[in-house]
Amino acid sequence: MWSNNSAAPFLLTGFLGSETIHHWITTFLIYLCIICNNSTLLFLILNDHSLHEPMYSFLAMLAGTDLGITLTTMPTVLCVLMLDRREIAQSACFTQSYFIHSLAIIESGVLLAMAYDSFIAICTPLKYNSILISSRVLKVGLGVLVRGFVSIVPPILPLFWFPYCHSHILSHAFCLHQDVMKLACADITFNRLYSVVFVTLTFFPDALVILFSYILILKTVMGTASGEERAKALNTCVSHISCVLVFYITVIGLTFIHQFGKYVPHVVHITMSYLYFLFPPFMNPIIYIIKTKQIQKSIIHLFSVHSRV
Repeated sequence: MWSNNSAAPFLLTGFLGSETIHHWITTFLIYLCIICNNSTLLFLILNDHSLHEPMYSFLAMLAGTDLGITLTTMPTVLCVLMLDRREIAQSACFTQSYFIHSLAIIESGVLLAMAYDSFIAICTPLKYNSILISSRVLKVGLGVLVRGFVSIVPPILPLFWFPYCHSHILSHAFCLHQDVMKLACADITFNRLYSVVFVTLTFFPDALVILFSYILILKTVMGTASGEERAKALNTCVSHISCVLVFYITVIGLTFIHQFGKYVPHVVHITMSYLYFLFPPFMNPIIYIIKTKQIQKSIIHLFSVHSRV
């Protein structure tokens, strides 16, 4: 029987047979692509003055958040796949869980801010520069960060003093709050309720506001006389809508599986968790690079400068 004071480590879990060389090479390459693509996007936005606009500031926050989630999960995932090292200290596990959930909340907030940016740009274009001034963008960004890092503290803190006398085997190759709390030999009612209420009051309202903003955007665009202007406005929104769908489909799927998936095969839990942590960070920069001409121009300019050097 283990107690929390013994500091007995938790044991991480991967796919059965995922330690074979082609599995971990594939995962490593995906992580490498995520880091390279998001770092490139951040570099372009920070160094190209033509990208110093609110839309790209929020996009930089999205890329930074995706990098943060990737760097948070990558060490344990690769250790499990490449080295078969499954042990993780309890404090390290709780800290990883804190950053995973904080960054997920931040990503939801950033997507909400980007929807607001699109709404102002399309529905009230003449007021865009007066509404989304630099100081206001900074305040929105800080608000998103504070909401993410502060709101997840209440359910994470109790994990540090819960006793853990059940099995120490986790369901994933990283630590999730909903996974860890089930191992505690204590009353976890607060943690269960907080998780449900918090998701209900953050992710779902964020998704609803984004949906409502795009209904208004679509209504405005459909009222535009010029077909060319309609196409241009819709093209501006496609990138963000794609990122929203990629994020919310995976996060809602993972949430439902953890809450109601007692009889769902373990492989489905693992697959959904990998999709959630790898697919959005992998796809987001690709979507914006493909769909945003200004970013494409910046990439061409970057390569042309380096080729001259």
